Amino acid sequence: MPDAPVLTDPSLYLNRELSWLAFNRRVLEEARDPAQPLLERLKFLAIFGSNLDEFMMIRYAGLKDQLAAGVDGDSADGRSPAAQLAAVSNELHPLVLEHRRVLREEVLPELARHGVVLRAIEDVDEASWATVERFWEEELFPVLTPLAVDARHPFPRLPNLSFSLLLELRDQEDATTRTAIVQVPSVLPRFVRLPGPGHAFVLLEDVIRHHVDALFPGHDVGWAHGFRVTRDADIAIAEDEADDLLRVVEDEVRRRRWGDAVRLEVASGMPDAWREHLRKVLDLDPDDVFEVPHHLNVADFLELADLPLPELRDPPLQPRLPRQLVRHADPFAAVRAGDVLLHHPFHAFDAVLGLLDAAADDPNVLAIKQTLYRVGRRSPVVAALARAAGNGKLVTALVELKARFDEENNIVWARELERAGVHVVYGFAGLKTHAKALLVVRREAAPGGATEIRRYVHLGTGNYNPGTAGVYTDLGLLTCDPDLGADVSELFNVLTGFSKQRRWRKLWVAPETLRPELLAAIAREADHARAGRPARIVAKMNSLADPEVIRALYRASQAGVEIDLIVRGICCLRPGVPGVSERIRVRSIVGRFLEHARVAYFLDDGAERVFLGSADWMQRNLNGRVESVFPVEDARLKREVVEVLELQLRDTVKARELDQDGSYTRAKRRKGQRAVDSQVRLLARSVRRGRRS
Repeated sequence: MPDAPVLTDPSLYLNRELSWLAFNRRVLEEARDPAQPLLERLKFLAIFGSNLDEFMMIRYAGLKDQLAAGVDGDSADGRSPAAQLAAVSNELHPLVLEHRRVLREEVLPELARHGVVLRAIEDVDEASWATVERFWEEELFPVLTPLAVDARHPFPRLPNLSFSLLLELRDQEDATTRTAIVQVPSVLPRFVRLPGPGHAFVLLEDVIRHHVDALFPGHDVGWAHGFRVTRDADIAIAEDEADDLLRVVEDEVRRRRWGDAVRLEVASGMPDAWREHLRKVLDLDPDDVFEVPHHLNVADFLELADLPLPELRDPPLQPRLPRQLVRHADPFAAVRAGDVLLHHPFHAFDAVLGLLDAAADDPNVLAIKQTLYRVGRRSPVVAALARAAGNGKLVTALVELKARFDEENNIVWARELERAGVHVVYGFAGLKTHAKALLVVRREAAPGGATEIRRYVHLGTGNYNPGTAGVYTDLGLLTCDPDLGADVSELFNVLTGFSKQRRWRKLWVAPETLRPELLAAIAREADHARAGRPARIVAKMNSLADPEVIRALYRASQAGVEIDLIVRGICCLRPGVPGVSERIRVRSIVGRFLEHARVAYFLDDGAERVFLGSADWMQRNLNGRVESVFPVEDARLKREVVEVLELQLRDTVKARELDQDGSYTRAKRRKGQRAVDSQVRLLARSVRRGRRS
């Protein structure tokens, strides 16, 4: 009899970094899809570039840091930092070239046929030239700073993600050759609009190239080549030693612009000698240099993706309120009538704002407490909390200063809330507060003429951000369930005080109880399977990387549990391995909306337990963050969540299935099976229900 597989065997795990690259490849596939509206294809190209920037600044930089520090620990799949860097580089270079090819050969030519044109500066007609000249003289020239590079002027330390032109100059008097740099300013639009019919633009860098002689009187410009520098943007904060966490985070965010270089992108055609010089100046390895044709910083193309051309975009989204909130003008009455399930973006974020706005102005509301992780640049949530404090409520906001790349926004909001009289706290040293929770404490009439305190709660899988609520799929619950209300009250006591709460009525809370509760739920399904009872797990998340959870899923599969996982991004579990994971199927859905909800379904011998929450199944979520997972107990709402999961498991349009080797293939339709796009189906269902409401 063969030996049982050892579940710690590295061959049973997929590499996290390569899995992330596979996700970004799926984003690129959306840009390649001719069935997509053109501006949506352009949007996906920009998202690919933005995603890759973040990967290089954090994950790629982290591997380089490990290599430099001599870290010899291997990843779960058995690779050293050096081996991971080599594998990433091997995948990444051709992927970047394909990204630019799709932009240059497919999307931009198609856009030009629809009147959206990027003109070469030489092709600007005489009627439009005055616009370019006026832009140069009035807006662009005043903000440019030419930077000499010579013995007296060492190579400048350019900020993170800076896009610059490297210039060769020749002195008109003595023919001396000199070098200079001009940064392409990020404070101005990348695309300069030309007058006339259609939508014609010239690139900002092309305007600079054409006029650059004006920055260097007495010199002739020989050539000008673009390059872009990416730096290590992770920040490390010794929170236990910080007297003022807000000020320390603020200082670290400023330093982020000047971390060590990790990537150099150069436009094709730059002389080899200068490309090599840049590489050495930035202390980079050859694999860190990416030569790309034509456009640098494709993330900027989001500017064009927002053009008001409805025929080139997805149909506009018309979110609705849940029926219960439509029937009751008073949100408190609506929630008292029963729990309300929210499914964004099909449900309007106004469902959450309505409760918060009502609480801010209601004289019976005594206190409001809320966690804030990513709230956006213009936040009605912050405005409502500030108004509530002005109305005399006791308002507490847990602002997570360490939300990566939102630190500056959160610093601004923290100070604004403090000025408004809100009690602002920043969470724990060493732990990010990622839980999504809103608590409203209200005094209400009780039988016999007395009064009672009732707690209204919103818990969700996504941030309190109206912007992302319109493009991310998330689930949330409005409830006045006493046990959940008590749990959320105690969660805030943990976050704001010295409470050491270890037992919870209904919440699973990381880093204390979420991991053991999750592992116990998986093990319970395995026990049911061993006893011959039907057993099933369906889970949806952004990322699955925690080795202990993966091993638990492997053991459940071995016991006979049927497991379906919908994992949008990173998945380190290897499905379909004989004797280990034959009963595990993994799919990813990448479509119009970013799949962001975290859901877990356990058949549990017919009890059908459903949980929503803020946590992915990753070590950082289970060990290094404050997270909350909560049950959906109303039978009708539970069925709604399960219907969404089952619909996504039938998706044959936007779903890709993970193969045993780590590759993804489009979900295949059976003969006679209709095409199913789960997001389109959910949109159509939302429209139908909105009409009935």
